[in-house]
Amino acid sequence: MVVAADTAYFALPEVKRGVSPIGGALPRIIRTLGLQRASEFALTGRNVTAQEMYNWGLVNKVVPQDQVVAEAVKYATMIAENSPDAIICTRAGLREGWESASVERAVEITLEREFAQLQKGENILEGEQNTVLPRRSEHKIDSLQA
Repeated sequence: MVVAADTAYFALPEVKRGVSPIGGALPRIIRTLGLQRASEFALTGRNVTAQEMYNWGLVNKVVPQDQVVAEAVKYATMIAENSPDAIICTRAGLREGWESASVERAVEITLEREFAQLQKGENILEGEQNTVLPRRSEHKIDSLQA
């Protein structure tokens, strides 16, 4: 998740300096932006504004510079209200999908590791009970956090 100041800009200036951004940026921006936007971003080396990156889908929210931390804390608070185990499992699945070439393999890895652990914890039972009797969840620090 990216909260950017309205004064921020993003760039991959390597091509302007005669090198290539080979530290992992290229496959990641292709996955996020698509080939056309990623090509424009990486091949021109130009500075791209936070608003333009928001429009492209790289930035979640653009706020005035003095509100960046407060906005990030809002996101963190929303996340923290959820089951810690479910967050760990979901984040692992997101990261695996980001880093793996295969969607199928990313799902397999997440199912084998984090989801298997998630199913053993108390928080999944709490969530299932809340589906039947809607109320605010009381999540515990559980097995995935060890």
